[in-house]
Amino acid sequence: MAASYKKLFKMLIDREMKSKDLAAKAGISPATLAKMKKDGATVSSDVLVKICTALDCTMDDIVEIVPNVANGDK
Repeated sequence: MAASYKKLFKMLIDREMKSKDLAAKAGISPATLAKMKKDGATVSSDVLVKICTALDCTMDDIVEIVPNVANGDK
């Protein structure tokens, strides 16, 4: 299984918010958000909590667990 953050980046588009603005508001590095743009990237739960706090949302709103087809997950 892998994490997908497509929901996060769709939320940013819907809120007309740039990644760099979220990074500043959440107190995380822009590099961390760039890493998250690649599906399957691993980030700490602390980072996810900071993002959720900044966006006033839940983790379910920003992350989705998807099968990792390359590894044969179903």
